[in-house]
Amino acid sequence: MQSNSNRDLAVGVFVLLGLGVIAYLSLQVGGLSLREPGGLVLFATFDDIGGLSPRSSVRIGGVKVGRVESIDLDDDLRARVRLNLARDLELSVDTAAAIRTSGLLGDQFVALEPGAEDELLVTGEDFAFTESAINLDKLIGSVVHGEGLGGGD
Repeated sequence: MQSNSNRDLAVGVFVLLGLGVIAYLSLQVGGLSLREPGGLVLFATFDDIGGLSPRSSVRIGGVKVGRVESIDLDDDLRARVRLNLARDLELSVDTAAAIRTSGLLGDQFVALEPGAEDELLVTGEDFAFTESAINLDKLIGSVVHGEGLGGGD
């Protein structure tokens, strides 16, 4: 009787550990976090955000330093992206924000390219320099129709 009880306890602990690992991996794959990524909130305005969405990552040199918190329209009907970055991150006022794609057709993210100025961005400020997402439809259309290749009449 004691042997069955120990075995049942071991199996129960094993199942609980397995469920915990599955829950943790699900949160990581889904991009969710039980804690906030930072506290430095900055804004970037783009003409075209492509497939960028809330919870997309923000990276510097490929290293994740935050996430996209929300996307809204500003008064000029341009996309205004709210970024929540690591609290201890120090970015100069001439840092550029660009929308990039992971791989050929992968997820889009915001890439930050640090500048060289001494003055730093503080919470609530906007990036002065931004680069919108590349629109593949427009790019292919311009190649098909000969625009931008020097052969357009």
